[in-house]
Amino acid sequence: MSIYSCPHCGEKSFNPISKAMAGQLNSRGKVCMKCGRRVVNGKGATVFNALFSIIMFAGIVGMYLYAPKLLGTQHEWLAHCELPICIGLLLLKFIVPRLVNAFCFKLEPAIRVDPVE
Repeated sequence: MSIYSCPHCGEKSFNPISKAMAGQLNSRGKVCMKCGRRVVNGKGATVFNALFSIIMFAGIVGMYLYAPKLLGTQHEWLAHCELPICIGLLLLKFIVPRLVNAFCFKLEPAIRVDPVE
């Protein structure tokens, strides 16, 4: 079931899964099934991915620096759960931008120029 239109040909040729895998402006993009041209998620998706990645990186660094200092305090549980929380933050870094790309941002033509193979 295709519900998203290609910006080149206007045909509905993308579903949420293929739209999520299209990537941001710095990626190659996903090929349209109708016209064969590449499309990506727009500038908003690229900005969201960058900001979300910075926030997740800050969370991982913060956990690494401050969780061991919490031993013997009322937040001692955090020091013992440091590794699972960091793994969860890494998983969120890869899953959340894909989900947001699938449903929130519009498709745009790919602007990346790849060398001819």
